[in-house]
Amino acid sequence: MDAYAAIRTKRDSRSYLARPLDEGVKRRILQAGRMAGSSTNRQPYRFIAIETAEQKEALSACGGFMRHVPQAAWVVAIAMPKEHTLFDAGRAAQNMMVAAWAEGIASCPVTTHDTEGTRFVLGLPDGLQVLHAVAFGYPPDPARVGVGRPRKPLAEIVHYERYGGARA
Repeated sequence: MDAYAAIRTKRDSRSYLARPLDEGVKRRILQAGRMAGSSTNRQPYRFIAIETAEQKEALSACGGFMRHVPQAAWVVAIAMPKEHTLFDAGRAAQNMMVAAWAEGIASCPVTTHDTEGTRFVLGLPDGLQVLHAVAFGYPPDPARVGVGRPRKPLAEIVHYERYGGARA
């Protein structure tokens, strides 16, 4: 699948098969996250790869909308320095999710609301926090991933020169 097709067809999925991910695929997903740009190329993100049922369950207790996390084959928590922008974490997450989808693996980003609980569960050193993680797994029905609410048309979301500005 080419990059544009992966971006265009990727949608979040919270249902996964009980099938582990191939080690090579996991490495490519992590590599895609590593290759994300970052402010002044600081590369502040650190990835915590989580596979055990116990650790996925513990992490899922740290957010309000993480019930699907224990069913995922694999989860990557994105640790960032507290003083650093979260924009870079989002860039890394999106790279990983698009790379996964190109491999036929569904994903869904999640927010951890309990930062102290997450620090404890993941054993983070001082100065790092995890506010976001991504759950990955093979979808039960790949044809159904991406079926949902249609995207708004470009004409509705794009403005030119100023908000409300139309193309001349």
